[in-house]
This record gives sequence, structure tokens and C-alpha cells, in this order.
Amino acid sequence: MIKQKLTILFDLDGTLVDTAPDLMHAHNHVMKKFGYPTKSREEIKLLAGKGAGIMIGRSLWGQAKRELTKITDEKIKKEMVKDFLDFYGKNILVESTLVKGVKEFLIWCKDNQISMAVCTNKQEHNAVSLLKKIGIYEFFEYVAGSNTFEYCKPDPRHLTSVIEILNGDLRKSLMIGDSETDSKAAQDAGIPLILLEDGYTEKKVTEIPHDHLIKDFIDIEKIISSYLNG
Repeated sequence: MIKQKLTILFDLDGTLVDTAPDLMHAHNHVMKKFGYPTKSREEIKLLAGKGAGIMIGRSLWGQAKRELTKITDEKIKKEMVKDFLDFYGKNILVESTLVKGVKEFLIWCKDNQISMAVCTNKQEHNAVSLLKKIGIYEFFEYVAGSNTFEYCKPDPRHLTSVIEILNGDLRKSLMIGDSETDSKAAQDAGIPLILLEDGYTEKKVTEIPHDHLIKDFIDIEKIISSYLNG
């Protein structure tokens, strides 16, 4: 019997890859350059769950405005963001690592003819660069970043547009993510969400609607099989 086709959409930061160390280095590089406080890896994780733009805003000048009330010049803000993106793009895979079990799970999905794509609020070129350098780009049929369409998560069209591009079916699709941004997009798209614990968010898992909760990708095949055979 041929199993029905399933489409899985993945978030990137905090879901497939623990990018917090390299995001932290880029953030701290810029903050030191402009004379503002640095942040720890755990603090960066709390800021990174809503996409690059918001994370940069909150981490680079949001803190400065709240704590120092010095940075009001839009030109300075833009320079900081540019420096952040330049530094991060050149140092995108220094300490970042795959979340436990990711590679094995992607291989299993490929073996089971499951369509896979990435829906991230990272800029598309940085997402593609990271996926290639960390060695999992070839598993995905499509990569949609924050600038791929005119909208991005939590807008559900970020997900539904990719499913349409893959000739998928909403009734046979699901999302794997780590934050309320992923949850809201999946919920509004009408597809199930598998949520990773310890995500890049300030929210507790009890505050984020989800259908399944996982620590990492070890044994996630049991959950996916229920959708394949459903």
C-alpha cells in the first residue's frame, strides 16, 4: 500500500539548528562596537523567537532605549543592524549545531517520501547559507525566509504558500517549531504544530498552543507515523 503524502514545514532557529551562540556573537560584536551592554546566550534565546527583524530591534536598540535612553538616531540604528547582519553572515556557522536527532529524522522522512520545507523568519540567503554549511540543505524542497514573500510568520500565508508551491495538501501537512510565532502561523493555517521545548521565546510551553511537545528529534518518528497512517 502506498502511504499518503505528508508535508512537514520546519522552523530553523531553535528548531533545526541551535543558532543562539552565533547570534550572540554577532549581537555582542555590534554592542561592543557601539558601547552598549552584551547579552548571554540564554538572553539571546529569549529575543530570537520572532524573527530577525524583531530580534535585532529588541536586542540592539530596544535594550539601549529602555536602559540607557541614548540611542534615538535612526541612522545609528541602521548602522547597527547592518553591522549585525554583515558579521552574522560571515560567521553564521562557528558554534551553531544541529538539534539532537535532526539529521537522522530528515533521512527517515526522505526514506518515507515526506515532502519537507523550511519556513523561517531568517533572511532567505542566510537560511540557505546556514542549511548548506551545516549539511542538511539537500533534504528540503523549498526554503522560505522572511523576505521570500511579502509576508512572514506569524502570517499563515508563509506556511500555506509553501504548501501550495510543493503541491501539498493542508489536510496532510504539519509544522515543527519552537515559539509562539510558529504556533500562531500553524494555528491560523489550520495545521498541527509539534513544539520543541526550550525554544527561542520568552513564553512557557504551557502558553503556546501545540498538538505535540518534544524535547528534540529523537523518536519523533512515532508522532509522524500517526499522520502518515492516519
